[in-house]
Amino acid sequence: MIKILNKQIADKIAAGEVIERPVSIIKELVENSIDAGADAITVEIKKGGKAYIRVTDNGCGIARDEAEKAFLRHATSKIETVKDLEAIETLGFRGEALASVCAVTRTELLTKQRQDKTGTRLIIHGGEVISNAATGCPDGTTIVITDLFYNTPARLKFMKSDSAESGLIIDLMSQLALAYKDIAFRFINNGNILFSTEGKGNRLNVISRVFPSVDIKNLVPVDYHKDGLSLDGYISTPSMSRPGRNGQIFFVNGRVVNSKVIERGIGEGYKERLFEGRHPLTFLFLNVLSSDLDVNIHPNKKEVRFNREKEVEDFISEAIKCSLGTKEAVVRTANIFKESMPDSFYVGEQPEFKYEIKETGKAAPPVIETPPVPPAPEESLPIELKNPAIRPFDFDSLTLIGSIFDTYIMATDEDSFYLIDQHAAHERVFYEKLVAEYENDEKLRQPMLFPIIIDVDISTKETEDRWLESLSKMGFSIEPFGQNSYRISEIPTFMDISEAEDFINDFTENAKDNKDLKNTVVINKLIMKSCKSAVKANDRLDKDEINALIKDLKNCVNPFSCPHGRPTFVKLSKHEIERLFKRV
Repeated sequence: MIKILNKQIADKIAAGEVIERPVSIIKELVENSIDAGADAITVEIKKGGKAYIRVTDNGCGIARDEAEKAFLRHATSKIETVKDLEAIETLGFRGEALASVCAVTRTELLTKQRQDKTGTRLIIHGGEVISNAATGCPDGTTIVITDLFYNTPARLKFMKSDSAESGLIIDLMSQLALAYKDIAFRFINNGNILFSTEGKGNRLNVISRVFPSVDIKNLVPVDYHKDGLSLDGYISTPSMSRPGRNGQIFFVNGRVVNSKVIERGIGEGYKERLFEGRHPLTFLFLNVLSSDLDVNIHPNKKEVRFNREKEVEDFISEAIKCSLGTKEAVVRTANIFKESMPDSFYVGEQPEFKYEIKETGKAAPPVIETPPVPPAPEESLPIELKNPAIRPFDFDSLTLIGSIFDTYIMATDEDSFYLIDQHAAHERVFYEKLVAEYENDEKLRQPMLFPIIIDVDISTKETEDRWLESLSKMGFSIEPFGQNSYRISEIPTFMDISEAEDFINDFTENAKDNKDLKNTVVINKLIMKSCKSAVKANDRLDKDEINALIKDLKNCVNPFSCPHGRPTFVKLSKHEIERLFKRV
């Protein structure tokens, strides 16, 4: 039998589509405040927004006789006709947000229009109006949300920890403060003011307040216009980059969005300017004709569709290249002559080596598997490895000759010639030392005469319970030092100061995006991504430094590749060289 669902059930179903977690509520409410013309917005949360959310604005307010109507499904002041959908310029427009919010929370509304002498206090629990009365209150609107999902308890089990939920909200509020530089934002978390902006239109000032770890001296302004498209904001110089895309924020027509089109444009704009695996910081604001944009392809409106995708991608690339400037001597990928090399060309034909970091905190002994087997799929990681009974390669037989291009170390033995990539080799050494330090109960630390002070973003600070312990296990003595700063008084013995500082910055940036740092594979990947402090190509090494590097490489469990899978050295046998010269 087919039945029409009653209002309460229908509203709860709709709420499940619109309200995924506390950050969804705040997004909807703040966007409504912006649409109401507010130039001052305060957001306060407690326990990640699960217990308490307050959004206060000084916008136009809601008329007394329309207060209850605002909480009905499909109630909106933003659109009237189908044609309006083709040129949406407001943030909230579908009329489902407030109805969805009040369906699964206890909601209190305080609102007043400027021309009215009194305001309205409306209380709704689970979609049912409890009271509606006149009250004294400031101009604008305040909405207080408590007990999220109290009447749909099954949804609560899908919530993350308080710190994780507040981290999502911090990211959102940071993005909104950037997008609306003319609005004064204040964000309060568990009674602490995390940031406040002036609302005076200075975007660089907003960046410095909201992202204290960003060096604004290394930001380049962007201002580019072409064919109905405009792009402004700031991008980082190639000298300031991060291992992930979490430093990239972009907006389309004032809306924070995710867009592969924009990501591709950024990647093309920075092509050949950054090392592989590094990404720039971007704070970009794209404006397109509303008729060329579809913002209604997803309920949370974080995804958009461009009618002219390739044009937008090329436009962003051009804008970035223009801002970075052009160079005559740019490194380009040449068409290199390729020849099928003999099977023995690569040294140490071994499987990819992985480590198992067990929950006991003890390292599983590394193993070289023989005979060679293909790498295990990621789903079966980690592979447990043990020390080899027989070394597949005798480093002691090598005679070191020198280096070429300040990048490749030359060596020979009785019947072969070797080229060793100093960067890949040092990455492997650095990685295995770090894993050993992480698993060693007794950390070897070196005290700092002058402690290192690092600044982190607010969202990174919020998740410190996930990465402080891991850094301590690796041999760092680190402690809070101010609101968004940390003091490092000791570092692992195998790192110098610059290596330690670069490692911590990269590690914390990666760590805040991972759910469980104690997870074996996650820790493994974080360490691999943080191996950017190794000796680089074109760093001149003297004879003693080369000998020390080869000695360290000799002691590695897997000396044949860097943690990312690239070979550390290659060889040509005497016979193969003679073949090249047509001697055999």
